Amino acid sequence: MVRVAMVVTNACAPDPRVLRHARWLHETGCEVTVHAFDRTMDHPKSENHHGVRIMRYHLNDTPYGGTWTTYRGIRAFHRRVVRTLLNDPPALVYCHDADTLRVGVAMKRHHNVPFVFDMHDLQHTWIRYPAPESKLRTLAAGRMKQRMLARAAKASLILTSSGSVGGEHRGFVEWLAHHGLVGHVVENRPEPPFHLPERIEKDGWTVGFIGRVRDRKAFEAMLSAVRHLPAHQRPNLRIAGDGVAAAAVRRLLMGAVEAGELHAEVTGAYTQQELPDLLAEIDVMFVMYTPQRGNILQGALPVKMFDAAAHGIPTVVNTDCLMADIAQGEELGVPAEWNNPEAIAAALVEAKGMQVTLGADGEREHQRWLAAMDPVLNEIQ
Repeated sequence: MVRVAMVVTNACAPDPRVLRHARWLHETGCEVTVHAFDRTMDHPKSENHHGVRIMRYHLNDTPYGGTWTTYRGIRAFHRRVVRTLLNDPPALVYCHDADTLRVGVAMKRHHNVPFVFDMHDLQHTWIRYPAPESKLRTLAAGRMKQRMLARAAKASLILTSSGSVGGEHRGFVEWLAHHGLVGHVVENRPEPPFHLPERIEKDGWTVGFIGRVRDRKAFEAMLSAVRHLPAHQRPNLRIAGDGVAAAAVRRLLMGAVEAGELHAEVTGAYTQQELPDLLAEIDVMFVMYTPQRGNILQGALPVKMFDAAAHGIPTVVNTDCLMADIAQGEELGVPAEWNNPEAIAAALVEAKGMQVTLGADGEREHQRWLAAMDPVLNEIQ
């Protein structure tokens, strides 16, 4: 069997996009190993997932975020993976996101191994997340961007998670084209069948955020919007997920609960198997982010919007961006203007009454992926 090495800088425990593409590769007849960086060393070093081996590297405890410790930890992970692959080179390296491109470039340089770049996100924008107006962070992000573009140009194929749907807003594939690179869109949509647990009966209605908790300002916007509603119309809040801002967000919302402003439940990390039951607790998904970081305005499509729609749940999203085009075009949710609590509150109320169905799902994306990958697979098989 043709061996493929996938690389990702999280623990893949799970990472639905990574595992979905690994399984699709396995179904083509490839032997796939995911080389994953278990930054907190909490998961088994080796695991089998539907025929795909997940090989987790336990190095030093490495935080997520844009810190120097994060950078050093990822560099150590790169070196370890490259040493492992040089001992027995695979036929293909599959790089998930820009912070793994160093591995693909190294294997191409040493053994002429081709690599695929699967760009989920504009990874260089994360360094601006804590302080979007910082000149130092903006300079660092610019340098990361240039390195990413230079490395991406060496890839045999670039896949990315968004593209324009005919509106005025561009996606990542247009961003790549602006920089002279050709990309192929494979959106991060869930595959059927969808497990649909019975809706949980409760008093009132619930707005939820189920996912990585990275952006405190998004929750400040959520809280401000809820406060704009009359007390008897306010939703409950349900937050689930870990992330760099999880502790701060818990304190923020629990302060509002203690003040008697609303009811909220906040829990930490969850498994993919628990996701449907969490979604069954909410009526509207909140999918808004600080636009100053740039990623949202340049075409990010948060998977939460698609996961929610697959379970019949509408979303409230940022206006004036690609995900607003999709939310409106596919009738998945309601856009609202950032920093406008009254508009966000009105969008939450409007979304509550929507009937939502996810028309295009992961089956469509599987066919897109196969079409894009066909030349690469023909080359290595």
